[in-house]
Amino acid sequence: MKSFTIAAAGAALIGAASAKVCQNITVPVQVSARNGKFDATALTTQSNIEVTNFILDLTQQGKNFTAEVLQGYETVTGTYNLAATYCRPDSGAPNVIQVLTHGIGFDRSYWDFPLNHYNYSYVNEAVDQYGFATIAYDRPGIGQSSHGEPVNEIQAYLEVSALTALTTEIRAGKVQGVPQFGKVVHVGHSFGSEHTYLLTAMNPKISDGIALTGFSTNGSFVPYFALGGNFVDVKTNAALAPQYAHGYLAAGDASAVQTNFFSPGAFDPAVLAAAVSTGQPVTIGELLTIGGEIGVPNTFAGPVLIVTGERDIPYCGGNCLAPPAGYASIPAAAKSSFKNAGVFDVVIVPGAGHGLNLEFSHPFTYSTINNFFVQNGASPKGAAASGSTSSSAPVATSSASFVTSVVSASSAAASASGGPWSGSWEGGHGGHGQPWGHHGW
Repeated sequence: MKSFTIAAAGAALIGAASAKVCQNITVPVQVSARNGKFDATALTTQSNIEVTNFILDLTQQGKNFTAEVLQGYETVTGTYNLAATYCRPDSGAPNVIQVLTHGIGFDRSYWDFPLNHYNYSYVNEAVDQYGFATIAYDRPGIGQSSHGEPVNEIQAYLEVSALTALTTEIRAGKVQGVPQFGKVVHVGHSFGSEHTYLLTAMNPKISDGIALTGFSTNGSFVPYFALGGNFVDVKTNAALAPQYAHGYLAAGDASAVQTNFFSPGAFDPAVLAAAVSTGQPVTIGELLTIGGEIGVPNTFAGPVLIVTGERDIPYCGGNCLAPPAGYASIPAAAKSSFKNAGVFDVVIVPGAGHGLNLEFSHPFTYSTINNFFVQNGASPKGAAASGSTSSSAPVATSSASFVTSVVSASSAAASASGGPWSGSWEGGHGGHGQPWGHHGW
């Protein structure tokens, strides 16, 4: 158990506590998912040359490699232990818990990054300054959670099944050491945002609000991420080799991590070094099924916030402000996927890259997310919702330059006729019409 204290600028807004109390827990969940069936013998890479060959096949323009190698489907079931960290204020009883899902390249420490006395910790701000409870977990296959076979087991839909089970247990008050809460909201980053999207698409009433960071519904730039990561066989990474099997891929070097997550001039080199040293791998199965999660309609009726860096690589190709006609940004086009959302808001973080929690602009990102929840019915103290959106919310810890540069979906024009992605799919919504697979590759 650990407790930390940080300055609580702006905390008077909701009267939050001054420190967080955290406990590491293990949550067993029952998982059942319809996974893709691939030839694991052919696809499990054994060398860096084989990894590069796989990435080149995966990212080939005009083709859907997932569909080409897909042999069918199989249901994968089992019990998975999720390593999680539950945090709460040191006093009081919050009414809302945030479920935090990390993306590729990280584990749950992305949300509570320890560098520089936890200066970059999202959990610190959510708990200390706003009074939320949080639970961050390692996705199945990653970190201290249960690992698995990397081609046909650890895939996107299995991980969403685990998130569904975790959320259901939290809602029912059945997670040991975690009390029952009045509301449960979800925050994701990147692949974790895709999981959060699919969670609410499959179960529209399972969440009371979602914040999708490092996200858009345009998957055409994800190959940039796959190529930029300079991925290598995990067994060539001394730190990760003892923990993972062939078929897990690690970022090749610090330049690869910088390319995919950090915008020029927007980060401390020490943070990049820490991200490299603590980085986690990705499975071949995840890369084969990434993107299809956001190819299904979403009827979620709660509040939806998207926060993406202006120079995000995988979801904007490095320029979120080069949008399709009728939208203020590339992420704003997700409006067409959330037609039932009670509140829909998009905020572009000026100058930031994909790794929002680890850049200089993180205070703005954090306050945007937490203010959005507070103002849209998910106050940790049960206060009435203000009905405001995050673009006009008070930002307790950000500089004026960030506040005045926000691009909000609330000012975007209506969708162009036929929708922004008409005719833009390679091979449809996943392989052969299935609701998963490559999204635009």
